[in-house]
Amino acid sequence: MNQVIAHEVDFTDYKSDVTPVWCPGCGDYAVLSAITKALAGLGLARENVALISGIGCSSRIAAYTSVYGFHGIHGRALPIAQGLKLARPDLTVLCAGGDGDGFSIGGNHFMHACRRNLDLTYIVMDNNVYGMTKGQASPTSAADWTESKLTPEGPGVPPFQPLDIALAAGASHVARCFSGKVQMLTKTIAEAIQHPGFSFIQVISPCVTYRPEMRDFKNLVHESFTEACTDRREARRRLIDDDGFSLGTLFKSVEPSYKPSHRNSEPLDELERQFAL
Repeated sequence: MNQVIAHEVDFTDYKSDVTPVWCPGCGDYAVLSAITKALAGLGLARENVALISGIGCSSRIAAYTSVYGFHGIHGRALPIAQGLKLARPDLTVLCAGGDGDGFSIGGNHFMHACRRNLDLTYIVMDNNVYGMTKGQASPTSAADWTESKLTPEGPGVPPFQPLDIALAAGASHVARCFSGKVQMLTKTIAEAIQHPGFSFIQVISPCVTYRPEMRDFKNLVHESFTEACTDRREARRRLIDDDGFSLGTLFKSVEPSYKPSHRNSEPLDELERQFAL
């Protein structure tokens, strides 16, 4: 159960004194605003919230909040977040990162986090590029994107499909938002936090430095997932015609979460004895 504070709070209470160093116009500013507004709207006590992140521009977000945070290593935010949730189920755990961090080196962790369905929220700021390391193609870059110097002829492979993978792997709450629609994103994050299972939110978050054409995404996004499916098969059918710009909560269902059996800890010397050769 999420623990709330008794008095009214402002979303700025959830921001730290650290000034973000994102490029002017980066969509991640809006994601930070939406996260803090969602936490304030739910009235969650800061000491009962933890935000775990990986590596990349978006993963700096943990330092910009005043809740407990952990800035992890590349691709490993989800294992840390899951371990924390298992050890401290009383905490509200959020995990944040980018498309390179979450879908490349962290892709395997992503799939298995979906199937474990632990009660945490994973927010991926997807800008179709590795921004912090100067513009390489990412897992969600289009096959014919030729602006990267490392792939001047394009990646040549189809882009990773986050919603399809999350749905197929077993996530029980799957949504897509756009950083330019802060009110919708705030509402979706709040609903994801309250959902009793693994909530995945893909946030289209433009990188105006290395993907300036993403400024036009505000004219391409459309709220198509107006009502969440509760049937996984129906959700898959919706994705068949998805153009990548459909917004809303695609799927939501209350399903079992992984709950390991907890044995009493054995003394260290006994564990060492069992592994002695």
